[in-house]
Amino acid sequence: MNNFDANIDRKNTSSVKWDGMKAAFGKNELLPMWVADMDFRPPQEVIDAMKKRVEHGVFGYTIIGDKTAKAIINWTKKRHQWEIKPSWLMYSHGVVPSLGMAIRAFTEVGDKVLLQSPVYTPFFNMIESNMREVINSPLIFKNGRYEIDFADFEEKLKSGVKLFLLCSPHNPSGRVWSKEELVKMAELCREYGVTIASDEIHADIVAAPHRHIPISSLDPSYSNFIVTFMAPSKTFNLAGLQSSFIVVQNPDMKKKLEEIQKKEGFHTLNTFGIMAMEAAYEYGEKWLDDALAYIKENIDFLKKGIEKELPELEVIEPEGTYLVWVDCRKTGLSEKELRERLIEKGGLAVNFGNSYGQGGDGFIRINTACPRSIIEEGIKRLKLAFS
Repeated sequence: MNNFDANIDRKNTSSVKWDGMKAAFGKNELLPMWVADMDFRPPQEVIDAMKKRVEHGVFGYTIIGDKTAKAIINWTKKRHQWEIKPSWLMYSHGVVPSLGMAIRAFTEVGDKVLLQSPVYTPFFNMIESNMREVINSPLIFKNGRYEIDFADFEEKLKSGVKLFLLCSPHNPSGRVWSKEELVKMAELCREYGVTIASDEIHADIVAAPHRHIPISSLDPSYSNFIVTFMAPSKTFNLAGLQSSFIVVQNPDMKKKLEEIQKKEGFHTLNTFGIMAMEAAYEYGEKWLDDALAYIKENIDFLKKGIEKELPELEVIEPEGTYLVWVDCRKTGLSEKELRERLIEKGGLAVNFGNSYGQGGDGFIRINTACPRSIIEEGIKRLKLAFS
């Protein structure tokens, strides 16, 4: 039986979320509701697989075998109705490094790379650190929901964009893009000769009735210009094991990515990352369904608590991810004042909206993949911060 209510002490484990607050917020004595990892133990089968490997006691170089590919293929078919082939798979230490690889593989220095803000901060970082130009097509916030400005999206593509970084499901807004939206983005990118690098790391964390659709699965021809990044890290709380995979059907695109990996000296994944990925995808489905139900209850609890105690805040209920985007603009507080209220007065660590680019000012991102008691305490601290 999974006990998601258990408060597991993560302090002094080199946890970014629990031990890294001083660097980010100036103090560690805060309630951490930031960073997209869970406070849950992964499926017991994952822990058992790693224990068994530890007991073996020899940790030499490890190959990524057929068993890993089979586990991924079975998972994507069952959870996303996407049938992929072993020859389409590549591996990486993480989705962010994979985005960097895609930028280097499919663009040149100075080229334009498109994103849709507010969006996951490393999108900006990876474009800029690789000396490419950020082109932004901001999402439209309308009636409590984010939409794509397709007229602007097309104008930006026309401007000479070479690569589009798609965030699907979208972080931080929680949108799960519809089939119609995905097809329209894909068709426009095809029309203007733009490659798509699709970050689908939150693919498995979607609330019914919404369903994640891998964009590359919508049409066989999309494989000519789309590469997809996925991982078990968000799904099963395995981020520290640094294992992800890439789905790339086009042989020429795959060759370009392999050339980048060769230059970086990438050879294989961490032994325990391989073991955990295989075990999670083979045995983790019941655990995930239970976790999704618990997270949904957490989100509902947070939303009701904020509506009752802080009606000036608006919760953007996520269709996917366990991250809740909250609109604080009606408080009239500046970004600096928001930080002071939440950190100094409320003792609460959240992610602040300005780090997600245009459209993020006045918003905060709250992580709900934690025991219910943390949600309860978080609501109290939010109330204190805004009192």
